[in-house]
Amino acid sequence: MPLKSGKSRETISKNIKTLVHEYEDEGKIGASHPPSKKRAVKQAVAISLKKAGVSRSQVGNRRASGKTSHGGRSHH
Repeated sequence: MPLKSGKSRETISKNIKTLVHEYEDEGKIGASHPPSKKRAVKQAVAISLKKAGVSRSQVGNRRASGKTSHGGRSHH
């Protein structure tokens, strides 16, 4: 399925979802064959942002919204 064009966060999210589903079904995203789902998601994000013509810094860092960088674990 072709990716949608647009710069909105909703469009980018749908494109990422489409690409991850493609990876789950076919084991590849476009011509690349990521070794793990984690890598596939990173690849999908990169492709979707490139399609939208947006850089990662323009989208913003979602992890900074109340979550710790250690996944909520305490290092005491």
